[in-house]
Amino acid sequence: MSAPALRRPVGSHTPTSGGLAKAALPYVDAAGSEAVQVYVSNSRGWALPAGDPAQDALFRDGCAERGVPVFVHASLLVNLGSPTPATVERSAQTLAHALRRGRAIGALGVVFHAGSAVDAGHADAAMRQVREALLPLLDETLAAGGPLLLVEPSAGGGRSLASRVEHLGPYLDSVDQHPGLGVCFDTCHAWAAGHDLAVDGGMTACLDTLVATVGPDRLRLVHANDSKDLCGSTRDRHENIGKGNIGESAFVELMTHPATAGIPVVVETPSERHEGHATDIATLTRLHP
Repeated sequence: MSAPALRRPVGSHTPTSGGLAKAALPYVDAAGSEAVQVYVSNSRGWALPAGDPAQDALFRDGCAERGVPVFVHASLLVNLGSPTPATVERSAQTLAHALRRGRAIGALGVVFHAGSAVDAGHADAAMRQVREALLPLLDETLAAGGPLLLVEPSAGGGRSLASRVEHLGPYLDSVDQHPGLGVCFDTCHAWAAGHDLAVDGGMTACLDTLVATVGPDRLRLVHANDSKDLCGSTRDRHENIGKGNIGESAFVELMTHPATAGIPVVVETPSERHEGHATDIATLTRLHP
């Protein structure tokens, strides 16, 4: 008899305005989330709030009681490859803050975008910056017991340092394949970067390439998002599952691929209050073997 397939807990990116536990836990319950991702700072700003220890404890304990794995998404401004030194410095500070806050709330991982060199002539320097910024953070968070840093390939364009999944090979090489660096795979980003996930076997082929590039144990989180745009557009506009150009059949492949077995899946799709996320969570759960 074969072993039972590992479940893929499905949840959503969750709002926290008004208090981490006060806002997020009711949302988790209403959406039926089995995994949760939150911001711990402004998604489009550099301010680094200390957080509320009481709310942190309530959130951490509430997620533990529910058996819900927690992830942090770092600010969208983070770009370790930037040619602007102040941006690189702020990006490193933001990741250090997200790791500290993630530790306080029991997060398993902190997601950050791979970044961009911006200028064609800056590519080599950009990868050196990635190495110099990430290695101390990776050493520190491993010594502290986590969370892991999770690099998320971008939608492409703008001299991206990693957009297609095969670009993750050089990115990991830049930090000597450090065990503290995992991967977050975003379906909309992969589609925008040119992986045709909508053709029969397309999602399977992309995930096969991901595993061949980074190994079987680097993938720690999936962002499941359909797309409003065409394959290769480099545009990152999310759509609800099965309502966009990727289509539901690709997500069947996502939810049955061996690489995603046991891996949390988070939707970042459009939602009025919790309803859109609840629908997408139910759809992905239905597609689960």
